Amino acid sequence: MPRIYVIVATYNAMKWAEKCFSSLKSSSVPVTCIVIDNGSTDGTQHFIQTHFPEIDFIQSEKNLGFGKANNIGIEKAYKNGADFFYLMNQDAWIYPDSIEKLLKAYETHPNQKEIGILSPMHLDGSEQLLDIFLDKYIAHNFEKNRLISDLYFQKLKPFYEMNFVNAAHWLIPRSTIETVGGFNPYFFHYEEDTEYVNRVHFHQKKILLIPESKVVHDGKQDLKKVDPKKYENLSIETKMINPNLPNAIVFEKKSLRKSILKNLLTGNTSEYRILLEKYRKISKEEKKLSEIRNQVQQIGLTFLNT
Repeated sequence: MPRIYVIVATYNAMKWAEKCFSSLKSSSVPVTCIVIDNGSTDGTQHFIQTHFPEIDFIQSEKNLGFGKANNIGIEKAYKNGADFFYLMNQDAWIYPDSIEKLLKAYETHPNQKEIGILSPMHLDGSEQLLDIFLDKYIAHNFEKNRLISDLYFQKLKPFYEMNFVNAAHWLIPRSTIETVGGFNPYFFHYEEDTEYVNRVHFHQKKILLIPESKVVHDGKQDLKKVDPKKYENLSIETKMINPNLPNAIVFEKKSLRKSILKNLLTGNTSEYRILLEKYRKISKEEKKLSEIRNQVQQIGLTFLNT
């Protein structure tokens, strides 16, 4: 039986803690859980340690963010000999056969070396609908995998290749951690999973969605849940350090310069100021982003201790 470590970063998780961690006990394959608490103030720590003493609980003195907290768990699990790392959000839970079916898909895949991440089908909190974000990811991949058609005609394949699935539920083989590493600590919250997937693709590994395996992600069903300005800035930075886009930094600055000039000449002063601020921020961060860009093209285990 492979050694599977479930890693959960918590921050004020009392709303979901009972369901989240109880579901792990019902897993048909045994799992070991590591929790990294990011300084909760709602009693999450006491609840987990009292009701789930089997969990390896790590308390952070401050909020490290999603990526850094998960890195602590990934590193510990790696040193303990984990074969698979199951990353799960605090507002999520599994069914008894969820992980078993993911492992089955992995074991029966014709080329395990190309697998970077396996994702189950994410249901929303009602457990009656797909998570709205998974709907979006499937729609973005309609030309590649025809999953929508297969869902309609009920002729599902064992797995579907995706460009991206968020990290609410990820099963990561040990070989991926050894090649790609952990999360990039540059990102505190949001876009860290996008940046990670960029590196998975860079190392020519695949993201697979396994329709037979179902799980729940009780996240907010709103595609605009992130502040648009903050998200846009993070998206630019993610693009600039994407190793699959060799000229991203030069291209992004050139594109911004054109937009700045256009808005200046047309008298759109408010947009001009916003774009100018972005350009200055990128210029200020360019050296740091270039260094990160060079780093992500190498084996990423260095990110675990950063």
